[in-house]
Amino acid sequence: MKTTTFTVVFLFTFCSILNAFSQGFQIPEKPGNIQNQKGVYDYINLLTSYEKSSLEKKLIKYSDTTSTQIVVATINSTKGEDIGFLATNWAHKWGVGQEKEDNGVFILLAKKDKKITIRTGYGIEHLLTDYLSRQIIEYDMLPYFKEGNYYEGFDKGIDTVFRVLQGEYKETRKKSDLSDFDPGLIIFIIILIIFFITVFNGNKNNRGGGRGNRNSPKRNIFDTIILSNSGRGSFSKGAPSNGGGFSGGFGGGGFGGGGATGSW
Repeated sequence: MKTTTFTVVFLFTFCSILNAFSQGFQIPEKPGNIQNQKGVYDYINLLTSYEKSSLEKKLIKYSDTTSTQIVVATINSTKGEDIGFLATNWAHKWGVGQEKEDNGVFILLAKKDKKITIRTGYGIEHLLTDYLSRQIIEYDMLPYFKEGNYYEGFDKGIDTVFRVLQGEYKETRKKSDLSDFDPGLIIFIIILIIFFITVFNGNKNNRGGGRGNRNSPKRNIFDTIILSNSGRGSFSKGAPSNGGGFSGGFGGGGFGGGGATGSW
């Protein structure tokens, strides 16, 4: 009798633990039909049909041109899992990108959690670095997500990803915020700029004021370039596509954890 009771308790405990571990987000199975292996998987109907089709056409066109596959997925919640870890495993399981190039990008948004992550394949981590991914999220995507404009956030962010991968943007400063610099140095630079502006204005002999420093002290030149060029890439929105996925489907690309995450 004691043995039977122990067995029942053991099985109940084991099943409870197993059930607890299985409550996390389950990665969907990779679409078996190649035509369904495309760029946008909106599981929560976050986008309108037009918005979804527009993004898909843009991503398919870019993939056909470069072979780089960028996938966007939206879910309600990660159910407690780290969104970066989940997205990396998801992209690796589906094989986003080409097998030899590992040139995939996976963007996952969890609406209820208010989190977004960009994960990069092995082959493009040196181009779309963790730092640049964080900048894209912070300056090109989050401002729109905070307003509930998810399509515009995806659209602007994807455009910037295109330009980074095309080599138009590169890291030109140390991976630190402006606040990390010596305050005394910042003050000296500001005084120096004011001095030159004053001299320049004086030399114009009252022909009109010179142009001042148009950059905000809270944003450096790199950030300004990204923001001012958002949405002006070579791969414009265009009209919605008629359907269809990536040519040949997912290529079997690998992911190792590169990328960044943001929240709003």
